[in-house]
Amino acid sequence: MAEGACRHLIADRFDLAGARWGLAGAVLKLRALVANGHLEEYWTFHLARQHERVHQTGYQDGYALTA
Repeated sequence: MAEGACRHLIADRFDLAGARWGLAGAVLKLRALVANGHLEEYWTFHLARQHERVHQTGYQDGYALTA
């Protein structure tokens, strides 16, 4: 079952005009994270950085939040 899924994923990728596989590709990075067992740690880091980029830096204008 897994081999069939991989075969279809690769076939779909090769059917795209101009698509390339490379070391900088996101799929390769995600596969490496999964293989090394670091996906959960990375995903937590990624979500925190995304939240910071989208919410904190855009709205604070250099002011510190106080409660």
